[in-house]
Amino acid sequence: MLRVVLPKGSLEKATLELFEAADLPVNRSSSVDYQASIDDPRIESVRILRPQEIPTYVAEGLFDIGITGRDWVEETGAVVESLGELKYSKNTSNPIRMVVAVAGDSPAESVKDLPNGVRVQTEYLESTRRYFEANGVDANIRLSYGATEAKIPDIADCVVEITETGRALKAAGLKVIDVILTSYTEVVANPAAYADPEKRKAMEQIMTLLNGVLDARGRVMLKLNVTAENKDAVLAVLPSMKSPTINDLSGGGFAVESVVEKKTVNLVIPALREAGATDLVEMQISKIVP
Repeated sequence: MLRVVLPKGSLEKATLELFEAADLPVNRSSSVDYQASIDDPRIESVRILRPQEIPTYVAEGLFDIGITGRDWVEETGAVVESLGELKYSKNTSNPIRMVVAVAGDSPAESVKDLPNGVRVQTEYLESTRRYFEANGVDANIRLSYGATEAKIPDIADCVVEITETGRALKAAGLKVIDVILTSYTEVVANPAAYADPEKRKAMEQIMTLLNGVLDARGRVMLKLNVTAENKDAVLAVLPSMKSPTINDLSGGGFAVESVVEKKTVNLVIPALREAGATDLVEMQISKIVP
């Protein structure tokens, strides 16, 4: 029975949607309730807390498994076992980046161009301190409680901030001069819990469900019929994850199934039709488990 902690805040909505799609719906009395449950025999309890806190709490054994970002694992220095990345962020499937940014009209093109005493605002004090020390810059680093990109030029000369799309930084008139790290959402486990065979098995089963949903996103199932005469031509233009499934039809010809990327299906379907495919059906996929 696992004690699970999920992220509050920017990752909350995307995480709850992922668990719902994985047939692990999170139940709570209201959207502001920090205690929740999942009706699954592998899960004892669920808490919803800030991702900044999750690595430390998991490392201390308050929870067996948690979802946070690699940025906060690095920032806290928490000793946890990584069960793997879950490739989703607040709005997209792209990772977030922890970046160094300055005013758009700044002459600085890299951290080496910044002078000693440069004023830096960030939510990531330890990561920022290690970064500037490694680059030989004596920085005046201050904790930011939000709206970090708005603090240049009056309060800061430079900021270390996370970005998913870069739009907020660009809108604030800033330019990125370096990337400290790239961070996906990550599942981390308490080392002692991970060493327990039963708990580890439960963790791996849950990861199978979550990854199955993420692998299915952006893909669809195509089903089609084709005659023996047109089979080779159709297969030549039909993409697939591994190889298509082909079955004989009772009246002659073949039924073909293949998983393809959704972003290409607008080109694939007409090409298949021109190659001789008939009865094409596009279907949504809930999970893909290799």
